[in-house]
Amino acid sequence: MKTFMQKKENIERKWYVVDATDQTLGRLATKVATVLRGKHKVTYTPHVDCGDYVIVINASKVKLTGNKLEDKMYYNHSGYPGGLRERNAKTMINEYPCEMVERAIKGMLPHNKLGNQMGKKLFVYADENHNHAAQKPEVMEVK
Repeated sequence: MKTFMQKKENIERKWYVVDATDQTLGRLATKVATVLRGKHKVTYTPHVDCGDYVIVINASKVKLTGNKLEDKMYYNHSGYPGGLRERNAKTMINEYPCEMVERAIKGMLPHNKLGNQMGKKLFVYADENHNHAAQKPEVMEVK
């Protein structure tokens, strides 16, 4: 019996929409990252981007447990001396909810060219409005 290897020409991609309302950030991110990688399919092949498209709506309503709103920090550096910018999770969820969810999900993808391809199939919106209705996305439940 030969091992099945997926070819990029034969991949069938689906579109999923995930509602992040009252979902824990980490649990949401792991489920979405699994779908982006394609590990939920029986045809999963590690060296091929065989994942599906994911739309995350209501990113501003995601929740964090414990004291993470005050304690969790997000860092950016401009590359210049003194260019470090620090923001806590409360600031991120109020001003940049899409970036916060994207960082959590993309941090769980491979950190190489293949992971960059997978990350491009992620679409995050702060509210319930998205412009991907033409793709007829299926609703995916995250528990």
